[in-house]
Amino acid sequence: MWYNRLSEYLLSKGYVNNAICPCVFIKKSSTGFVIIVVYVDDLNMIGTQKEIDDARTHMKDEFEMKELGKTKFCLGLQIEHFQDGIFLHQSNYTKRVLKRFYMDKATPLSSPMVNRSLDVNNDPFRPTEDSEEMLGPEVPYMSAIGALMYFANCTRPDIAFAANLLARYSSSPTIRHWNGIKHIFRYLQGMIEFGLYYSRNPEVGLVGFADAGYLSYPHKARSQTGYVFTYGGTAISWRSQKQNLVATSSNYAEIIALHEACRECVWLRSLIQHIQEASGVSTKKEPTTIYEDNSACVTQLKEGYIKSDRTKHIPPRFFSYTQEFEKNQEVDIQYVRSSDNAADLFTKALPTTVFKKHV
Repeated sequence: MWYNRLSEYLLSKGYVNNAICPCVFIKKSSTGFVIIVVYVDDLNMIGTQKEIDDARTHMKDEFEMKELGKTKFCLGLQIEHFQDGIFLHQSNYTKRVLKRFYMDKATPLSSPMVNRSLDVNNDPFRPTEDSEEMLGPEVPYMSAIGALMYFANCTRPDIAFAANLLARYSSSPTIRHWNGIKHIFRYLQGMIEFGLYYSRNPEVGLVGFADAGYLSYPHKARSQTGYVFTYGGTAISWRSQKQNLVATSSNYAEIIALHEACRECVWLRSLIQHIQEASGVSTKKEPTTIYEDNSACVTQLKEGYIKSDRTKHIPPRFFSYTQEFEKNQEVDIQYVRSSDNAADLFTKALPTTVFKKHV
């Protein structure tokens, strides 16, 4: 009801919004533009100074509002403004969380999880066994997972895979899984000030990376989808998730991951195009490059579905959807070496040197 009230008023004042991003309101004038971004009753305004002043005036006329000046805190995120860009981080929240779980004096670590064993029975992140004792309610496992997922979703893509893996055991955790959570906390202790820096004048536009970890969850024969999209070289959207289907080969797993990345790419392109056009910013119609490290997968999606004994069981929708965007020149899928694929970070536990490079 609050959203209906707010949107009706803003639309009556000449703002436009779109079903793609219903909480972004944009108004363009002859001298500039203003963008109002809404999260419940928290509003951020972006634009040229005169239009921002006008927006503040007519918002105050209609609603009881508090003006907090330049945004420094929003929904647990800290925003630091510099001459040539902004820096998003959660260092204060990180310190509070570490203190809450008595990890604020822990020894820092250089990566968020230990390397996993290829032997399924020795994997520290294997499911709970019948002979193992589950943690009691006195261990705040769910609370810790909630805090880690908030980090992973907002400003810390570097812990996304580890948090996703440990979240699977929320209903039946053991001491092994709790040690995994403490390992992430010790990593955060050493990297409290990490965050995302967005340059004012990015040289590079939207770029994607997709990858899959084949049989990353061997206990149920599932692979991991990972992708990340950057703008100006900094991450703006990422995902690390267990695949719903059982992939029978690494090629199959990569095709599923690329399919998911293309879905996200379509939405990001629509969002960016809507904001640029409604604000009067000049746009360039060019395909978004998505990098993938499986050459067979890239060839199949560029040159058409290749039917063989190894691929004939793969549902055509995974090929057709991506191929259509490739054909319409909305995406351009390119091969990249695994060592240069930033999405590798979201699919497996990496050696420290490779991990730091991708971070």
